[in-house]
Amino acid sequence: MRLKAAFLYGIFLAVTAQRVPYTSTKQKNIAVPSPPDPEPIEIIELPLPPVTPDETEGGCTRKINPHGTGCIGATASNLLSGNFLPDGDHVTASLVFTGAPAAPDPASIYNGLHLIIIRANGTNFPNGDPWKCITCGVPADQQYGLTSTMDYQYPQAFTDGTRVLAGAYIIDCGTAQLASPKCTPDKVHIYPIRWNITPNGNGSGGAIRELRKHPDDVHLSFNAMSYTTGTIAQYAYFARLQFNPAPTTGTPLTPRYDLVNVTLLYDPTGETPLSANGSHLTINRQSISVGEARGLSGLGDQIDYLGFPAESCNVDIFGANLKTGEVTRVTYGPEYVGPMDTSSDGKWVVIMDTTTSDRMMFLAGMRGVPPLVDTLITGAISSIRNNGHRRFFQPWLFERYGARDHKDSRNYQGQQINAGGDSHPGSVSDPLWNGGADPRFSLDGTKIAYFQLLVQTPDCGGSNPLPCPNSTEPGHRTERLMMATLSSREPIPWAPMDPVSDTVPWGQPYVPGSAPPDQALVPYGNFTLTGQVSGHAKVSFVANSAGTTLETVLATYYNYSDDGDNFIMGTEKVSTSYPNMTLIHVDWFSDLHSTGISKSSKLTSPGGFYFDIDINNNKFYANGTLTTTVDGVVYRQPENAT
Repeated sequence: MRLKAAFLYGIFLAVTAQRVPYTSTKQKNIAVPSPPDPEPIEIIELPLPPVTPDETEGGCTRKINPHGTGCIGATASNLLSGNFLPDGDHVTASLVFTGAPAAPDPASIYNGLHLIIIRANGTNFPNGDPWKCITCGVPADQQYGLTSTMDYQYPQAFTDGTRVLAGAYIIDCGTAQLASPKCTPDKVHIYPIRWNITPNGNGSGGAIRELRKHPDDVHLSFNAMSYTTGTIAQYAYFARLQFNPAPTTGTPLTPRYDLVNVTLLYDPTGETPLSANGSHLTINRQSISVGEARGLSGLGDQIDYLGFPAESCNVDIFGANLKTGEVTRVTYGPEYVGPMDTSSDGKWVVIMDTTTSDRMMFLAGMRGVPPLVDTLITGAISSIRNNGHRRFFQPWLFERYGARDHKDSRNYQGQQINAGGDSHPGSVSDPLWNGGADPRFSLDGTKIAYFQLLVQTPDCGGSNPLPCPNSTEPGHRTERLMMATLSSREPIPWAPMDPVSDTVPWGQPYVPGSAPPDQALVPYGNFTLTGQVSGHAKVSFVANSAGTTLETVLATYYNYSDDGDNFIMGTEKVSTSYPNMTLIHVDWFSDLHSTGISKSSKLTSPGGFYFDIDINNNKFYANGTLTTTVDGVVYRQPENAT
């Protein structure tokens, strides 16, 4: 018999498995250079609309903004930065304008959620503002299918400079460049994106999230949730954008973009991450689970995503070649990494990572442990990365090579982009300003845009031991947009890319109306896992009393090593339950020890370690302790709700 198990990556469950060869530079015998020396990075803050202390109608007065071009609130602008326009001098962003006067005042259009572009070269637009609202004042009959729940997440400019993908919409200025005076509200059209999920093409289409544009301006990746039998699952897709000026089925019956030739990034013939032959358990290094698609590489040849861990409690980015399915492990650090971007030449990666906080080290600090208990706990582990709305991300830059083949380089994790400052309140290195999603390279590779959020109540102050900081930003706003210039680099030559194929050979063509695939299967029973270099582990996968799902994983290690660097001994046991669909309860017992390139231990308190976490709010509550020590450095769990 086999047993269903669910894996959670990012903030949602992901349970697909696909057949792709896992490779690293060591396995390919590729000569890898030593890590690069730190490079000079200059950081500035990009300007935003002024802040009004009065967010009621008319609160944005001419005294606050003499140009009458809108205000934002101190804590509620919902800033989301995007990427650069092809000229490298403008950054896209979405935010909420507030306090606009009532119509017919011309400034009444600066109200609600809008797409803006921001000058990144120190100059202003002709009206004197360093920003320009693209969607303010667009005629209602050119806003197709917009709803009150619209969002403009992750705004991504097309390389033609006339369009932006923002959430599930494409904002188009026709033949006019977005940054030019010719792009006026009457030229702008806002088109919805629709994914058909019914055989007859009726209905409003499927709900899609985390859309990322392909560099060819024709394709994109997206994710979709599935709610079945009391569980949450997420699947990733690749599709072509096709403009439909006059649809006859489905809603909205307005000009729109349809997603066509959709491919589910899943191979039903592929091996699962774990499989058994009799009593012998195998970790299929040539198998991978696509959990959450995070975007397309700068060269357009690879889908990047969060996947089933390569090491226990490590949440990393992997990449699968769209043609061959060959997979590369993109990140190797023991902390949580999610948002990322690749330079247009494919050689550099920028990520948001929790490394500077050591938040996840009590879980992932011991390296080389195989991902066995992760069949149960990856969802819970991923959710610890935040404390509610407080994030622990900082931006990092690194060259895109795999695992190093020599000891001096194996710990290379890149360069923290905003390190080196004095960390005083409001500085670029202030640790209480944490990164938001999706840092972005300019097309020429010399600049990186990212945004930050200042921790706020209830994730500081009150019963939380972290005092709430005072914002030093204009109007005391708690969101800001930053730009890092890689000042020693020469611009990367780039040109518009020819469209890639719609076909992903290792994927599964999506048929509208078809049910999502079954969840990945994990064997249950008692097994032996043999280390690739030495030792073995005795492993038990135990079903719940009904025999319907995995409940407990027990692993005992005997000088186990897959890499020849870390040798694992001891026992670990984890059980999980789900009081409701999003709440995870974990019982954990660990007595692990490691020798080799480091001396490590991973120990729970005598009575065990128990915690609950809801993937919707990322609040961590534990009884008992889980402590990891690496070469004498002790890493402890966060305090509850911190």
